[in-house]
Amino acid sequence: MVKVGNNPSSDSFLLLIISISLATFMSSLDGTIVNIALPTISEYFDVSTSAVSWVATAYLLVMAGCVLIFGKISDFIGFKRIFLSGFVVFTVGSFACGFLPEMLGSFTMLVGSRAFQGIGGAMITAIAPAMVTAFIPMEQKGKAMGIIMTVAALATAIGPTVGGLLTQYISWHWIFYINVPVGIVALILGLRVIPGHTAPSAHLTGFDRTGAASIFIGLATLLFAVSEGEVLGWTSPAVLVSGAVAALSLALFVWHELHTADPLLELRLFQNRNFLFTNLIIVLVFFSFAGINYLLPFYLQYVKDYDTSSAGIILTALSFAMMISGLISGMLYNRTGGRILCIVASVIITAGYFMMTHLQADTTTAFVVAALLVIGFGLGLIVTPVSNMIMNSVAKKYQGMVSSLTSLERFAPMTIGIAIFNLIFIQGILMIAQNRNITTQPPADVQHLLCAGFDIAFFGAVIIGILVIVLALLAHQEVHPDYLNEKGDDDGTFESGMML
Repeated sequence: MVKVGNNPSSDSFLLLIISISLATFMSSLDGTIVNIALPTISEYFDVSTSAVSWVATAYLLVMAGCVLIFGKISDFIGFKRIFLSGFVVFTVGSFACGFLPEMLGSFTMLVGSRAFQGIGGAMITAIAPAMVTAFIPMEQKGKAMGIIMTVAALATAIGPTVGGLLTQYISWHWIFYINVPVGIVALILGLRVIPGHTAPSAHLTGFDRTGAASIFIGLATLLFAVSEGEVLGWTSPAVLVSGAVAALSLALFVWHELHTADPLLELRLFQNRNFLFTNLIIVLVFFSFAGINYLLPFYLQYVKDYDTSSAGIILTALSFAMMISGLISGMLYNRTGGRILCIVASVIITAGYFMMTHLQADTTTAFVVAALLVIGFGLGLIVTPVSNMIMNSVAKKYQGMVSSLTSLERFAPMTIGIAIFNLIFIQGILMIAQNRNITTQPPADVQHLLCAGFDIAFFGAVIIGILVIVLALLAHQEVHPDYLNEKGDDDGTFESGMML
């Protein structure tokens, strides 16, 4: 294991954790602080609501396309270079998002700056989990990941509030400027505390360019088709062509990765049952959570008649529960092991999803908050152990690759989950409405119809939650010999991991 300095101390590890936490803080804050300002940006540039959505979409598409690429590159040239370069690109991109559109009066420049910012976001997001695995001692990894996840939850919780205040009282430009001082501090701290990483080579000879191109095109077009399908229409030429390109590109990626000597993503790792199960847990958890998180504001506003700010305050209960359980999970990880925490957390999440299926027009706010607290507590409890289980189960030479994979498995399923759960909600309403003449029904019955649609969608989340429980029961915790013996042979054999 790579150590911080010659004689690592608890202070050194704490500073390193803070540096990694700043990365997750910036990326998580950016994910929530921007959306609340989109209506204001739409008015500022006089563009449509569908056009202004590209401020968020451009960032997402570039992130999705680049995250696996930078994970693999870091295995060639080291984590420190990629991580610190990511801070530079993200910070410069943030400043450009606020400054260039105002200077040039161009909405296109804002979208382009967001795409550039997405490159930096992919760099820091791809490497953060790997740095915990590479640089933090085994006995401190659980606490470290718990702190990092807690900081991410905090950024998610305060993002809408901070974004709203900055947009209303100063200017929407400041939702981007706020990243600049954070990025500068993170860069200075990172230069001091992040250790050099011994990489196989300092250049990219043999880098899988075909795999990089196919995964970039495949993921970007897939997320475009999914995110824009509801706006443009699922049968529109743009969506159909994007879906076809995504299918062909991803098929080419899989075929190429299985036939190249040094793949961008070692797909054979998924032959190991535990690696497959733990990765599926992350995908399904964030897929189902996205649906709940997307639909609940509509329930609060359309059924319960809350205004936007009140609904936002209610939703923060989930993020604060994640903060608390994230810290608890970090403290318990080394005592109980990851598998036990995953099983308990998956049961708690599913219980919260089940509570959501009981939301009606007369449901009390206290019940809604309680359901959010349960879901948030379960989410915070599961992210740390499952992330550590994945990272600790592979050889050191795969750290960057797998780290970027786990990052991709967080935000890509959320985009797809929003689209799928929204489709289930709408189709559920239409199916029920076929047996009702809703145009002649009183408003109360319309509310009941909406609640029925929410129930169908939330029941889908319950089914996914049950599947997560099954996967958690079947999975075991493996620790690769690389992390048990600092002088162990880094032969990359996955099967030799030890069961705990």
